[in-house]
Amino acid sequence: MVKLEKSSDVVIIGGGPVGIGLAIDLAINGVSSIVVERHDSIQRIPKGQNLTPRTGEHFRRWGVTKAIRDASPIPRSYGSGGVATYGSFLSDYHYEWFNRAKIINYYAATNERLPQYETEAVLRARAAEFASISILTGWSFDSLDQSDHDVTVDIRETKGQAQRSLTARYLVGCDGARSPVREAAGITQTTDPHDRLMALLVFRSQQLDEKLSAYGDKTIFNAINPDMNGYWQFLGRVDLDCNWFFHAPVPAGTTRDNFDFQAFLEQAVGAPVDVDFDYVGFWELRLSLADDYGKGRVFIAGDAAHSHPPYGGYGVNTGFEDARNLSWKLAACLQGWGGDGLLDSYGAERHPVFASTRDDFIVKSIIEDREFTVEFDPRRDLAAFEQAWARRAGGDDSMVTQYLPHYAGSPIVCGVSGARSGATGTHAFTALAGHHLSPPSLPDDAELWDQLGPGFTLMDLTGDIAMKDAFASAANVRDVPLKTLDLAAAGLVDFYEADAILLRPDHFVAWAGSARQADAESILDRATGRVGDRS
Repeated sequence: MVKLEKSSDVVIIGGGPVGIGLAIDLAINGVSSIVVERHDSIQRIPKGQNLTPRTGEHFRRWGVTKAIRDASPIPRSYGSGGVATYGSFLSDYHYEWFNRAKIINYYAATNERLPQYETEAVLRARAAEFASISILTGWSFDSLDQSDHDVTVDIRETKGQAQRSLTARYLVGCDGARSPVREAAGITQTTDPHDRLMALLVFRSQQLDEKLSAYGDKTIFNAINPDMNGYWQFLGRVDLDCNWFFHAPVPAGTTRDNFDFQAFLEQAVGAPVDVDFDYVGFWELRLSLADDYGKGRVFIAGDAAHSHPPYGGYGVNTGFEDARNLSWKLAACLQGWGGDGLLDSYGAERHPVFASTRDDFIVKSIIEDREFTVEFDPRRDLAAFEQAWARRAGGDDSMVTQYLPHYAGSPIVCGVSGARSGATGTHAFTALAGHHLSPPSLPDDAELWDQLGPGFTLMDLTGDIAMKDAFASAANVRDVPLKTLDLAAAGLVDFYEADAILLRPDHFVAWAGSARQADAESILDRATGRVGDRS
């Protein structure tokens, strides 16, 4: 027997961090949702730990910063950096690596580090505070049927026989790399298989903790082993109670019973260590990218839209950004102020960002490590190797400092003609269309981020009354939520290199420029998806 129900505005399939984060952001935007999660409880596998300062901004918006900090099992004194080594984790050749502290001045929050299951627990507790969010655990997606006006979603008990049918205006699949929602919607994906079987080991080792304490307060370690052909042997702390996780390639056909993981781990460490395994799992190393992020009233986000090996912590961070990007656009269309092209801009903005993340960071890292180990071998030419290693140690933070997701080529930003969206760039305080806005230091310790509106925010840096009136009038006619901030006394014109800035709800710049040349109506039409072509 199928039980028919009337759903909320949005049904979200997948109650992991991205799905719950999306539900929270929708609730803040005044949109109700039902989250369907196939598991009865949170899966305690330590993944998705390395969270960026941008994700910290999401936590700030969602009101969970303190709870996230309290849930972290690793003190903030450990910082955000790690150690890269050659050959094994206890190598004589090592350097500081992946220090996200280098970019925190460009964000209104700092990086965080905690296991994904702790993040999920915090987000679920926050979601429970919103009456507009319902979470159904122990239910699985079965099928969908969409019309011009709504989507009907059939779900079933994961461990039972009961069925339900939900109806919503929109459906979002946050249901993982093998997304049933993506398949049911007919959204294709492009996969770049690397034909590598990867093992994930979760274990306890006091001796490993003691040995790696020689590097100081570090949480992540990357061994560049020439035998791995460019793929990482990646080790990380789960907590300070001697619990660890380890990712590495293993031979095809490896199982828990036919492989000596103790010896494998000791070889990677470079010394004998005590090991008490808690979990041994496997996954196939591949990079997948959906060819589009939506079809009709069905959208995908997180691993359903893009999946990759856990290099650089891009996975859950990218998924959270999907949620922030999609949330305000769904709200705009549900509330009547979003134009016909607004939801199309979700895929137009997010797809090229992950394509660039894949090509310019993940694949590039594999290729560069492979080429380095082939060209430089300390057994063949020690002097040449040491010189190359020193060069590498002096400039190996590009995965942090040059990672800058942006929408410069978006159809809904008023930017430079011919610009392309992507994930590479140079961090700066200049306000650029399609780019995340960096926070300034304001007088009297005022926090700009606390003054931003829930919708669009017009930042007037010169006190131009005519411009403010024009934007207010255009927004009123279009029912666009707009807050104006008079920041003329803050002296930010030179800081941002603009007279005025129109900031989107996700804190990316829709327009920045001269107040006298601002065409408020055209700018708002473009920013809300009412105009399809670029000026």
